[in-house]
Amino acid sequence: MPQNLLESLRKYTIVVADTGDIEAIEKFHPQDATTNPTLITAAAQMPQYQPIVDGVLMEARKEAGAGATDKEVANLAFQRLAIAFGKKILSIVPGRVSTEVDARLSYDTEATFAQGKSIIAQYEKAGIGRERILIKTASTWEGIRAAELLEKEGIHCNLTLLFGMHQAVACAEAGVYLISPFVGRILDWYKKETGKDYPGADDPGVQSTTRIYNYYKKFGYKTVVMGASFRNIGEIIEVCGSDLLTISPHLLAELQQTEGEMPRKLDPEKAKAMPIERIPMDKATFDAMHAADRMASEKLKEGIEGFTAALVKLEELLAKRLAELESRAPAVA
Repeated sequence: MPQNLLESLRKYTIVVADTGDIEAIEKFHPQDATTNPTLITAAAQMPQYQPIVDGVLMEARKEAGAGATDKEVANLAFQRLAIAFGKKILSIVPGRVSTEVDARLSYDTEATFAQGKSIIAQYEKAGIGRERILIKTASTWEGIRAAELLEKEGIHCNLTLLFGMHQAVACAEAGVYLISPFVGRILDWYKKETGKDYPGADDPGVQSTTRIYNYYKKFGYKTVVMGASFRNIGEIIEVCGSDLLTISPHLLAELQQTEGEMPRKLDPEKAKAMPIERIPMDKATFDAMHAADRMASEKLKEGIEGFTAALVKLEELLAKRLAELESRAPAVA
């Protein structure tokens, strides 16, 4: 019986859904799911999820107290909303969900560490163990240091917005559980820079993820690689064999609708035989490599700014919705 590319991919790679849309997760039966501020903002505007949003807002109002402004309540609610979606997702997927720390804390180790612990505490209060959660933070030097501290407390992390080898090496040295190299965003940068197309194995995002995967397997790091941010199924085909891949619903559908066999491209045994040199890593080396890699520097900055903008938009939407809810509430005599 012919199989489709999604079935073929699952022989070698754990498939993760890259969405906050619960209906899409139910459709594709992924092992895990990841969210980010942009995805949560999109999901929060879907009518079918309004009861979740409203419930979170009312709880946040109660928690913040009567004297809190709508803006203060909205700020508290957005933190709770990602966890509310996470809990719903975990009732569907058998594995883990990634929940993201506020992108505005990306350069603050202590604040990222504290919010990561707070997210885990909220899940545990709801009866969900930390083994089912990944704390997601940007792959800045400060974010990596926060993840190192969280990992030491048994809290596993997903380091996102990863574009360069220096970020990947620093994450592995810190004992981070999982990294998310952004395949498609790397491609975006090179296409804009050169005006060229990069099909198949010529794709710079594919090449970057392949280098990172081979480096990890060569030196026996436990950190796993989850390719992310794909623009087409050609990219997915080229990194088949990565430990995990997080894929958007529309590309999952395309894979499912395409018959064929997907050959394994990334293989740990082949990587171990490759002549790869180890890169010693400290802050000075990280900073120097980051400054020398214009693509990684620009895309990390852009990614943090983009997630920050999504959070600001979400807070504005939540404040507006809260005002609507409270205007309908009966006055207390």
